[in-house]
Amino acid sequence: MAQILAFHSTFVACKNLIAGTQDLKSTAGINGFPVLHLPGKDVLVRHISYHNRSFRVYDDAVSSSNGSCLLQIRNTTLPPDKFNYFNNVSKLHLLSNCTKNLSEDLSRYKVKCANESRDSWGLAVFEGDENLKNALGNCEENVVAPVEVQGGEGRNGTGNYMEILRRGFVLNWTASDCSICAESGGRCGFNASILHFKCFCHDRPHSSSCKPVAEKSKPRLRLILATAIPGGVIILLLLFCVIIWCLKRIYDTLLSRDISSDSYSKSNIEGGSFYFGIPIFSYTELKEATNNFDSSKELGDGGFGTVYYGKLRDGREVAIKRLYEHNYKRVEQFMNEIKILTCLRHQNLVSLYGCTSQKSRELLLVYEYIPNGTVADHLYGDRAREASPKWPVRLNIAIETAQALAYLHASDIIHRDVKTTNILLDDNFSVKVADFGLSRLCPTDVTHISTAPQGTPGYVDPEYHQSYQLSDKSDVYSFGVVLIELISSMPAVDISRSRDEINLANLAVNKIQRSAFNELIDQSLGFEFDVEVRRMTTSIAELAFQCLQPEKEIRPKMNDVLHILKEIRGKELNIEKTIENNDNYSLARSVKIPPSPESEGTVLLKNKKFQASPNSMTDTSVSASTVTSSSW
Repeated sequence: MAQILAFHSTFVACKNLIAGTQDLKSTAGINGFPVLHLPGKDVLVRHISYHNRSFRVYDDAVSSSNGSCLLQIRNTTLPPDKFNYFNNVSKLHLLSNCTKNLSEDLSRYKVKCANESRDSWGLAVFEGDENLKNALGNCEENVVAPVEVQGGEGRNGTGNYMEILRRGFVLNWTASDCSICAESGGRCGFNASILHFKCFCHDRPHSSSCKPVAEKSKPRLRLILATAIPGGVIILLLLFCVIIWCLKRIYDTLLSRDISSDSYSKSNIEGGSFYFGIPIFSYTELKEATNNFDSSKELGDGGFGTVYYGKLRDGREVAIKRLYEHNYKRVEQFMNEIKILTCLRHQNLVSLYGCTSQKSRELLLVYEYIPNGTVADHLYGDRAREASPKWPVRLNIAIETAQALAYLHASDIIHRDVKTTNILLDDNFSVKVADFGLSRLCPTDVTHISTAPQGTPGYVDPEYHQSYQLSDKSDVYSFGVVLIELISSMPAVDISRSRDEINLANLAVNKIQRSAFNELIDQSLGFEFDVEVRRMTTSIAELAFQCLQPEKEIRPKMNDVLHILKEIRGKELNIEKTIENNDNYSLARSVKIPPSPESEGTVLLKNKKFQASPNSMTDTSVSASTVTSSSW
């Protein structure tokens, strides 16, 4: 094969591959040794060692001289990415055109041409010799030759430099293909025409080794592995999902039976007409009341279900919550809301009229219908366009909401989802707190209960979110956000605001710390021109600041919050009374709020959903007046 370079029996031509080009050519050389072409010079290759990837070379100029004259050797340059010197290789400086009058220190380094008639001197000095610098200053030309030094050669000019040069030196190469070829029993070569490595084997040349079957099997094996591994992972994932789904079905079935059994022990749902003291409605009746759950009768979303307006056969208007799914988690929330609402009676809590059976086609809850929307709707929703609530109405909303929450906490119940969309308003703007699907019973003998954080972004207690420890102070934090909404007319979360002010709690804390109340409070309330409005809204802001403290221990209890709110309104009432009587007045400690009559129906309106993380705040000092514990 003309394009394949030959090689000597004692030398394999894998050096072509090592060099990365056709640098190594198996020309006749000296005594049949091949020649390796390096930049600027040729070297003869004597021996190659595959186990450590090295080979011995010597300068071809050495073979052309048998005398003692300095040889016409050229400097050696190695391609840095292909070869490197073995660790015992040193450098020999061959200096010529030196001055005739050399010092005694340099005389022992002299090399004289005995065969020439003229008197010509040269020097041979090893790298690191103490006289090298002096020698370089007395000679015009310098050639550096790599040599292999043994024992004490080269010390103080000792050693026959011709013998050292003829010995040559050892190079290492960095290629790996040649080793693969040699290990398979082949000899390395190089295709000069296409510049590709070849492994010469007994049968024929191969691309890398003498095991063509293995070469072909490797890509096939890689293809099989590349296909099998992802396929196996997908199959395992599908199998895992199927197992989880089956286990969930079994678990839901067993738990549903268990819950049903427990329910029957308390009240015979199918046999009677009451469950936990509330009426049981048939699915057919409620379907008829909502006109087959007509989308036009949809009022909004309520926690874990859609709320519809309905009219019962007896003429009562109701709000019917239809659970999204009939599974264990929904049944748990369904049962939770029933158990909580059936044991509570308060003028500011929504009333539960009844529910369907657990074995009903769908889980439905029937509430009183509240026709005037939510607080959020009146502050910044559709109803705000008609007429935004005046300050006295907003203050009354804050007090009645605080009354409802204080009543819940006194009953060891944490609402867990206090927000303006869960505060409903009747035609007289009286408050009805709704949606108890996430509420939890917290016994009086414990400080908190541990549960996974749930709630609405913008209202979630940051300490609860970090520690998973729910307490009544979590409701206090959420109520603090509601107070800020009442005085600012801004939503709890608004992604159109700047990054640091997306969460209303962060915005409020920042402005209250800077006493920038005019930037926080809604100017339409009369903050600029009404002294009493300014006093009350500022006091509410300071109270909200206490509620929004990051550590729950610093926040006031709901009873204390209610007391302060009544104090704020009490001052206003006393001022008005004093003006009417034209007499001195004193601030009342508290003002009793006449209970608002229970009205019918709960309306849970749609609210805009934002994505936001729970609020985080820095420690701040409380600037509001001292809070004292009192009953209401």
